Amino acid sequence: MSKDQRMVNAFDPASAGQLPAREQELIRRRQAALGSAYRLFYEQPLHVVRAEGVWLYDPDGTPYLDVYNNVASVGHSHPRVVAAIARQAATLNTHTRYLGDGIVDYAERLLATLPAAGYQAMFTCTGSEANDLALRLAWNATGGKGVIVSSHAYHGVTSSVAECSPAFGDSVPLGVHVRTVPPPDSYRQGPDAGERFVREVEAAIADLRRHGIQPAALLVDTLFTSDGVYPEPAGCLARAAEAIRAAGGLFIADEVQAGFARSGSHFWGFQRHGVLPDIVTMGKPMGNGHPIAGLVARPEIIDAFGSRVRYFNTFGGNAVSCAAGMAVLDVIRDENLQHNALETGAYLKAGFETLAARHALIGDVRGAGFFLGVEMVSDRASKAPASAETARIVNALRQRRILISATGPAGNILKVRPQLVFAREHADMLLRALDEVLAGL
Repeated sequence: MSKDQRMVNAFDPASAGQLPAREQELIRRRQAALGSAYRLFYEQPLHVVRAEGVWLYDPDGTPYLDVYNNVASVGHSHPRVVAAIARQAATLNTHTRYLGDGIVDYAERLLATLPAAGYQAMFTCTGSEANDLALRLAWNATGGKGVIVSSHAYHGVTSSVAECSPAFGDSVPLGVHVRTVPPPDSYRQGPDAGERFVREVEAAIADLRRHGIQPAALLVDTLFTSDGVYPEPAGCLARAAEAIRAAGGLFIADEVQAGFARSGSHFWGFQRHGVLPDIVTMGKPMGNGHPIAGLVARPEIIDAFGSRVRYFNTFGGNAVSCAAGMAVLDVIRDENLQHNALETGAYLKAGFETLAARHALIGDVRGAGFFLGVEMVSDRASKAPASAETARIVNALRQRRILISATGPAGNILKVRPQLVFAREHADMLLRALDEVLAGL
């Protein structure tokens, strides 16, 4: 297995002959129609035909517990979201250049989830577009170009954010205006992780200036999910934001994965750090699978952009997307899902910690709410990544009909991010299966 395959938990097409004939034929058609750039998960790819709640189902009706796909944030095929989409699609769906209540109602409701007033919203279709637009706003507002990101960050697939996404590896070079900083790795750096992170940001600012590049933005996934899930130490992003603002730049909080109640303790990941971002980007969970994304920013940032640039996104903020987004907010509120993420997330984390006491392969358990990282190491003293073992664990769980993946630069951290409706009974299923897998290694 290549390094790239290990890191993205990718299927090797050369092993397709080991699969059932039905899946072999579908893979053949997929490759012929879609080409080689797409990737499939797992050594034995999963063929899914429907989903409900926390479950995915294969063509034979076999259920798989989904502990990974946070896009369906309030549960796959949630009936209230489905009904809202169908109702609005049967009534009206058009762009934002006509007056309509839907986009305004949703924007007001979304802005009300923020811890302070005074932001305005702009809508896109994907998180990549949202981060792309955020960079355009920052470049326009500051007159600078320099961007600071974490060392294994992923912020999207457009040209401007791909060159700010070191997770793609050497095949997608970083922009000359981009600097990377290590995440606050509390596992390896201990209590000084936050201080070290701030110093790294300050050093990156100095290096940009040394090369004649004006700093424009610190762009951070507030749970550092692609770096390996580092929710602590809480508060370090506030000081980092002070540093970038002192240099004339903006703080952009990428909440595509961390937002919408996922951390449990707060609705937005940045709230854990006691900081108000200049721009907040969001995506994936907003529409429970429907493609809606966007950002909120301070009005003067949007005004400076709007006075010079005409912004229009044909599908961003359309009526159906806004109906889906409104339904998601309703479900999070009415089903008390932020509290569930807090309580059940803590229960699941405690379960992982119990397993760590029995299995030396688990070096660290960290996370917030329903975004957890379980780091596998071959030696607890050296903390050497157990990358190959992690790949075996992910695929062994898939064979037990439980779906997770891995993250981090060495691909040795189990990435656990279930839907917000995930319950204790589901946590117990995952913990039992992982215990069995670890015992069998």
